[in-house]
Amino acid sequence: MRSREWPVEVEETEDALLEGDRPIRGTAMAALRHRDFRVVWLGAMASNIGTWMQNIALGAFAYHLTKSAGFVAIIGFAQLGPLLLLSIVGGALADAFDRRRVLVAAQTEQMVVSFVLAWVAAHHPSQGLLFACVLAIGIGNAINAPAFSAVLPQLVEREDLSGAVSLQSVQMNLSRVIGPAIGGIILPFVGVPGVFAINALTYLFAIGTLLVVRLPPVPVQPHGGGGLSRLVGGFREAKRDRLVGRILITITTISFFSLPFIGLMPVLAARNLGIANPVKSTAYGVLYACFGLGAAFGAVSVGTVLVRARREQIVRVGLLVFAGFLAIFGFLHNLTAAYPIVFLVGLFYFATVTALSTLLQEHLADAVRGRVMALWIMGFGGTVPIGLLVFGQLADATSVTVVVVGGAAIALVLAFTNGLRRAVAEVTSLPRQ
Repeated sequence: MRSREWPVEVEETEDALLEGDRPIRGTAMAALRHRDFRVVWLGAMASNIGTWMQNIALGAFAYHLTKSAGFVAIIGFAQLGPLLLLSIVGGALADAFDRRRVLVAAQTEQMVVSFVLAWVAAHHPSQGLLFACVLAIGIGNAINAPAFSAVLPQLVEREDLSGAVSLQSVQMNLSRVIGPAIGGIILPFVGVPGVFAINALTYLFAIGTLLVVRLPPVPVQPHGGGGLSRLVGGFREAKRDRLVGRILITITTISFFSLPFIGLMPVLAARNLGIANPVKSTAYGVLYACFGLGAAFGAVSVGTVLVRARREQIVRVGLLVFAGFLAIFGFLHNLTAAYPIVFLVGLFYFATVTALSTLLQEHLADAVRGRVMALWIMGFGGTVPIGLLVFGQLADATSVTVVVVGGAAIALVLAFTNGLRRAVAEVTSLPRQ
């Protein structure tokens, strides 16, 4: 009976591969062999690339309208600020209700408002309407992000979790730079409204894939209690678990002090690198493409060539080298030299963030994953707009170089003070349950 023998042969083949060339247990390639994971991951990647295409156009458009770093920062706050305020709500929903419905509803809301944003940019580009549309999209993202972060690692077997987490981080983080790279290149040709409309269409990829796969049920809650108890569950876990707490403090510090340079990239391009109008400049698109290419190598490396490296060591080395190249980038006034430097900034930045995310996800229990990942999203995405508000004003008062180099100095200090090595040692010394 061939049909009965085939699964055994497959298992034997897989065992041989794992013992020989190891394609893959625990690696990114192993995670991609799971059909539902692969489909959802690809759909989310396509959608998020569209989102970050829109984001690059937003920053350039906001600066073109006002020539103000402060207004660019305000738009960045509208875009990412809801992650800081509403992610815990999204995390509680993700751990309490049907995650498919939560995700589809949030994605649909963002798609509709993105079409509205395209109309506003084409016909009535007022600062108030621009802010309102971006804020509405940010609210939908704050509800969507924790649910997606909770569900994706559950689509693979336990032994392939590290590869899935690495790829999830690649998807979440790599789209932040591939999208802007593509958006920066096509922006001079399709215009700001065109980029916004293309982004709206890409939400169909995420919605469609969510409707054709089987999502796991929401795990049983380890603690009882009502809505308030669920909301604070992530904070309770971070307080109880030293490793979770140190990871969240590290990513929040990086995001607040070191990452404003991403949102202020149009300002840096105009003031330091001689790109007078980022909205219509191919050079600005190429600059972002170099950053994106570096980030691609950095993010993928954690689930491939660095899969056996200790995550906390990747974080330390990544922060050290990221700090060095970010400082160089802040001082540069030569566009040609900026291309390879921003590539290296992207590479070590994304290797660091992906290693942090992988360390966290590998450590979490499924039942609290949504609420803890909500705190990760608050720290990673939600803190950035607060930093933009603060350092956007500082860039106007002093210079964008001061902001970028200051962020590099904080990253350098954090490389030696993050406390991850001790926290990991404490966790690994505990007896297994």
